[in-house]
Amino acid sequence: MKHQLAIFTLVLAAFSTMTATAQQMAVSHTPTAAAKQQPSNPVLQVTDKPVARVNGSVLTDRDLVREMYTLFPYARQHGGSVPAEMEPSIRRGAMQMIIFEELVYQEALRRQMTVPPAKLQTAEADLRHQFKSPEEYRQFLNAEFHGSEKALHDKIRRSLLIDAVLKADVENKSTVSLAETQAYYDKNPARFEYPEAFAFQTISFLPPDKPTPANLKEQRKRAEEALKQAKATKDYEQFGMLAEKISEDDYRVMMGDHKKVDRAKLAPQVVQALLATKEGQVTDIIQMDQAFTIIRLNQHIPAGKMQFADVEDSLQKELQKKKLDAVRAALDKRLRKTAKVEEL
Repeated sequence: MKHQLAIFTLVLAAFSTMTATAQQMAVSHTPTAAAKQQPSNPVLQVTDKPVARVNGSVLTDRDLVREMYTLFPYARQHGGSVPAEMEPSIRRGAMQMIIFEELVYQEALRRQMTVPPAKLQTAEADLRHQFKSPEEYRQFLNAEFHGSEKALHDKIRRSLLIDAVLKADVENKSTVSLAETQAYYDKNPARFEYPEAFAFQTISFLPPDKPTPANLKEQRKRAEEALKQAKATKDYEQFGMLAEKISEDDYRVMMGDHKKVDRAKLAPQVVQALLATKEGQVTDIIQMDQAFTIIRLNQHIPAGKMQFADVEDSLQKELQKKKLDAVRAALDKRLRKTAKVEEL
């Protein structure tokens, strides 16, 4: 689950990369020279103008930009710019998140929730420790909170209250037991079945640009010479090195390795050759139209079904994430039902 305090981590990460001559902002809001050369990519800028109002509480573009950096952290590496085609969706996602967090914070206040002083002190200490020096911390405080320790204190307190509500109303209600995971596995057998497949490497010779009987004959001769060399290889690595050296298809840069390919995706003549070949052996030349291919079979994988023990951990995490998203969406819907939300 994303917690509000992660925003402070992001702010610190951005701040720590600045030089003494750079902007004294936790997130870079001025385009670099490289960014200026790409006007088509908008740059994230902060003006502190209002962007939304939630039950009367104003959220500014400072909140929005922070969240946009959370959703698209790569912008820090490009002078604060984001791809033009992605900017609207990133902005929309960030807007929805800052509104949701404000609604959660207001819910915490409505419940009269409090933060234990010791927990607040620990969070503040953890934040300070992420800076390299007191001066760097002071620069951050001046840039983000106009030098106000109280404003930072309130921001951390707000983060902890949001975290507390999300833990109680979302995280604690989104657990998926091992029994539930097993039940899902049993009820959805088709999902865990896998088809017959082959793992193999290839050495291929592609058709000439302008095929003629003469150059096709020469191509066949090259394939036959390659077959002798391929048959002489002892293992995956030797065949792969040969593929890198003489093969003409795109897989040569990966040692000819096609990884695992479903049987249904292979040409009939390839399947026929692979079924007649033992693992670790090399096929004869396979001709498809005017191309010649030599294959090393690494593994023949019969159709089967993944065992529960093999998918248990990943499946449980997947189901829990799905449940968490649903519970969180339900909370958002419930809080918005009685709220007045305005995007400015």
